[in-house]
Amino acid sequence: MQNMMMRAIRQSQFGGPEVLGLVSMARPEPRATEVLVRVAAAGVNPIDWKTRSGYGTIGKPPFIVGWDVAGTVEGVGSGVTRFSVGDRVFGMPEFPREAGAYAEYVTSRSRHLARIPEGMEFVDAAALPLSSLIAWQSLVDTAGVGQGDRVLIQGAAGGVGHLAVQIAKSLGAYVLGTCAPQDMVFLKELGVDEPIDFTQQDASESVRDVDVVLDLVGGPVCAASLPVLRDGGLLISVPSFTDLVPVREEAADRVRVTGILVEPDRVGMEAIADLAAMGKLQARVAHVFPLKDAASAHELGETGEAAGKIVLTVA
Repeated sequence: MQNMMMRAIRQSQFGGPEVLGLVSMARPEPRATEVLVRVAAAGVNPIDWKTRSGYGTIGKPPFIVGWDVAGTVEGVGSGVTRFSVGDRVFGMPEFPREAGAYAEYVTSRSRHLARIPEGMEFVDAAALPLSSLIAWQSLVDTAGVGQGDRVLIQGAAGGVGHLAVQIAKSLGAYVLGTCAPQDMVFLKELGVDEPIDFTQQDASESVRDVDVVLDLVGGPVCAASLPVLRDGGLLISVPSFTDLVPVREEAADRVRVTGILVEPDRVGMEAIADLAAMGKLQARVAHVFPLKDAASAHELGETGEAAGKIVLTVA
């Protein structure tokens, strides 16, 4: 039975990073329409430590956190036609339900995954799915951003923001982005048309006639984004803690306001893979930890000081 076991980071109670423990447990097996993925790398996202702390959507422990997966198909359930054993795949399976990405093996519905572009490393692939899908589903599916649209991204240098910038530029948008002073050069390198240092410039006072605002900061920044929008514009707020009721009341009928929750998306993942293959989308990876050091990865993530994505290497 040794070959049917795997290592995983599992927690038996809510709490701080110290509740994340490396265990040996039974390897999952793919059911109909599922594939078994041998995980090479797993992305670390804010929802991971929120879930670990008790603010997630997958119920009470025990469970394995994590959704961003990159690896190799090792088994195929009945009815699967999209993948074969040996295919390199990545995606965000099952969200917001448990996916168990912090483990050597994961099962996933085949249509929650896409092929990793040729030549892309597993670490870079694992950094993309959740954050890129938030940006894609916001800008493409929800806002329908197109050529010449003016898009303001609040928090443009963050984990989602820097990917949203690249996606918006690929759609032909004119992109404005707020950031801290140390990230101004980074935004210019990404192609942001108007980088805005929020410590020196208040976008709510200086920016106007924007078609779409993607708010990745939340709180007061959400409501403060209303004045920049043209009549009929769209404000999309991602942070789940933001109360949109007063924002909608203030917006009245002048602009539209919506929240969004990312979901598994084969079409979106394949579009993201295509952009990455063309060199138009790349995650900024700040730190890489081995699986056993998942607690350290969470500690760093919660400080907010990681200048880019955090990834766990598994294989």
